Amino acid sequence: MGVLVTIVIGLVFWVAAWAFGAKAIDAFLVTVLLAVAAAAVRAAAPGIRRGMRLERDSS
Repeated sequence: MGVLVTIVIGLVFWVAAWAFGAKAIDAFLVTVLLAVAAAAVRAAAPGIRRGMRLERDSS
């Protein structure tokens, strides 16, 4: 769900930036950056949670 929300926010930013005179590809690259960051966080979250749980259990 978080990735979908991030993509929608990125697309809204893309349209708004394009309307204010930014180049379409430049504004779209911000959208791509947001989507990749959200996907990376979603992919890394289980491992980070698992690592934090192991660290907490060992002390």
